Amino acid sequence: MAKQELEFFNVTSKPWRDVPGSKCKGMQERILTGDPNSGDYTRILRFDPGTDTTPNGPVVHDFWEEVYIVEGSLIDLTLNQEFTAGQYACRPPGMWHGPWKAPKGCMTFEVRYTKQ
Repeated sequence: MAKQELEFFNVTSKPWRDVPGSKCKGMQERILTGDPNSGDYTRILRFDPGTDTTPNGPVVHDFWEEVYIVEGSLIDLTLNQEFTAGQYACRPPGMWHGPWKAPKGCMTFEVRYTKQ
């Protein structure tokens, strides 16, 4: 099964939910489309103001991840660097990143897909 074919739609029709497996509060995701077999999906990720993902530790995964910061900013605590709206990242499988703080909140658009 592949991601569902979708024409333009109002994304508010998709509900926000707490991020599964997260050990911290203040992060919600809106899954726009996905493939449950491969784990590929597209989402909007929201960090409430003051969110700190330190309890989750640094993140590393076995899939590609592309992230565009739509609004707000994130501070990568490992790199001690702030990333702001309009910035983009493309992370290959195995790339470590985070943990993060979002003092004023943040919203990202993300596409995750398995290695081809």
